Amino acid sequence: MASTTLSPTLSRAAVRRRQLRENINWLFVLPALVFFVGYMVYPIVQVFLISFTDYRYLNVTEPTNFIGLKNYLDALADPKFQQGIWRALYFTLLFLPGVIFIPLFVAILVDRVTNPTLSTLYRLILLIPAVIPGPMIFVLWRWMYDYEVGPINTILVDVLHLFTFRTAPQWVGDTPLAIPAVAFMEWWWGLGYHTMFFLAGLAAIPREMTEAARVDGANEWQLFWKITLPRLRPIMLILVVLRFGTAMAVIEEFIIMGGLNSNMPTYTWTVYMWHTAFNLGWLQGYAAAMGWLGALSMLVVVGFLFYIFRNQDG
Repeated sequence: MASTTLSPTLSRAAVRRRQLRENINWLFVLPALVFFVGYMVYPIVQVFLISFTDYRYLNVTEPTNFIGLKNYLDALADPKFQQGIWRALYFTLLFLPGVIFIPLFVAILVDRVTNPTLSTLYRLILLIPAVIPGPMIFVLWRWMYDYEVGPINTILVDVLHLFTFRTAPQWVGDTPLAIPAVAFMEWWWGLGYHTMFFLAGLAAIPREMTEAARVDGANEWQLFWKITLPRLRPIMLILVVLRFGTAMAVIEEFIIMGGLNSNMPTYTWTVYMWHTAFNLGWLQGYAAAMGWLGALSMLVVVGFLFYIFRNQDG
């Protein structure tokens, strides 16, 4: 009988071929890895190092000095930074409920549409705001909120006659309505994107389950609380965690709506950080420290949310 044992030479050749295939697989990952390190990791490390110095980009005559934790201590004691954190938190508390409940309601309505053509059309309409560039959205809503020529006040004054020209609401600027106005704009802008999350979750719920519940006499309200909502909870938790971080770090909207006036309600910690880095003395080291303090505080809250969600899902 012929021996079926492979020779050592063939075995070593097979091992080399397998190692070669593994090395080739790493080559496909290398471009993404280089991009991640160069575009994400390196800037983060550089900002972290700068935060311990008195670095100023435009100061070419004096060397950069290491000052330890001075920037962090100054930022913690800075009333503008403290007030900016509270303003961002207020915006986040207004923003998050609209990100969850409004898209959830819209997703349930769209999911009830049985005509495939209409269902697709509704989804396309909902996604239109999501594909419009951010600056265009901000300028558009800045015009819509305009006190004198904005269409919102025009409708309220000239069409509905709810206000006069003198009593019409001032939506942006130094007004308590500035933060809610930006939150409403963000709800509209992200409505289609967030609705798609819930539509995907609704598609994963077996139709047989809801049909059986209807046969047993359950109404729509009972279906929502007993079947739909529990199975959409993971999506709701993901949106809360993701949108908490983005809401606390909003900057472009606030700059366009309120400018760089520290007395404006939209002057949050991110606006103050940008203003400090590129306008108020170009204090990049101090601004980097504020950025790290804000990022670390958000990471603590996000970690706490993950901990709560893990316990609830367990």
